[in-house]
Amino acid sequence: MNKRFAFVLLTLVAAASMLLAACGPAATEAPVPTEAPVVATEAPTEAPVPTEPPMPAIGSPEHPIKVLFVPSVDANVIVTGGEVMATALNEATGLTFEVSVPTSYAATIEEMCASPTDTMAFIPAFGYVLANDLCGVDVSFKAVRRGWGVYWTMIIVGRDSDIQSLEDLNGKKWAYPDAGSTSGFLVPTVMFKEAGVTPGETLEAGGHPETVRAVYNGEADFGTAFYSPYAAPEGAEKWAKGVDPEVPVDFSTCALSEDKSKLLCEGYRILDARANIREEFPDVVSKVRVLALSPDIPNDTMSFGPEFPADLRAQIEEAVAAFSQTEAWGTSLGSEDFYGWSGLEAATDAEYDFIRLMVAESGTTIESLK
Repeated sequence: MNKRFAFVLLTLVAAASMLLAACGPAATEAPVPTEAPVVATEAPTEAPVPTEPPMPAIGSPEHPIKVLFVPSVDANVIVTGGEVMATALNEATGLTFEVSVPTSYAATIEEMCASPTDTMAFIPAFGYVLANDLCGVDVSFKAVRRGWGVYWTMIIVGRDSDIQSLEDLNGKKWAYPDAGSTSGFLVPTVMFKEAGVTPGETLEAGGHPETVRAVYNGEADFGTAFYSPYAAPEGAEKWAKGVDPEVPVDFSTCALSEDKSKLLCEGYRILDARANIREEFPDVVSKVRVLALSPDIPNDTMSFGPEFPADLRAQIEEAVAAFSQTEAWGTSLGSEDFYGWSGLEAATDAEYDFIRLMVAESGTTIESLK
């Protein structure tokens, strides 16, 4: 092959290559990016809110029923006797009970209103009325003491005191148990108001025994505490309203029984607040006398919180009524060192309307008791 022929062949090959390139597909623009496709997902859910565990059933060991007692006598006596009752009620119903003694009448009322579903309490007429008006606490039973459904306030003075009438109390130092006490404070307050008596200095003694002690020791000129009639010996005439509240014998003969459980005056048994300090002061009757008694006062109550379950309440009422017929009752509520309930009977709210009038007249409120 000569040089001319080779040059021509190379030229034709180059031309053919250019022609083929021109006939190829036209260049295209780079694709425009599009949004990423939406992938369907489940809607997010809120995190579950943790829930509190259910409240244990009322009356279970984890949620015992609160049994409250006002501190009108020695707290140790109340707790010991209260536990006797709690055990008996547990055996009868299978429910669990927790006994406590709040520091005052007002604290008892406040506890019932703060725990409306699981409290029951043994509270006097005055406390019941305040609790009922405050939050709807409801009465179930009232005490019976030796056949009496009522009791009284006694105004006491030193036996050698020159105080002989209510009028003589003007300006004198007054000892009372607690501002929430029916017989110890409310009733005498109304009595003094009606008699135009204005006591002088006051002493809140902390309980009925403490009130008697204050008068015995001369810490106060007079005191107010509960009065229950003396028990007459067999064959002797029993006390009746309108009769002298003191035993009809020589007071110097009064002394403790051999086992110290009774304060006796020639067979007559003292059952008013003076008997509660008999071991400390066996001569209390010869040193402290009863000046006067009040009108009748409805006996103290067993009451329930306003939202206490009806079925549990019915079980407890039946068990308490049965317990009152047992010997163990005498070591509990029936003990004279405790509340001295010789029995009980059904009560209605209307029976305490008299106390409501006294509360209104005295202007007493739960706040004034604190």
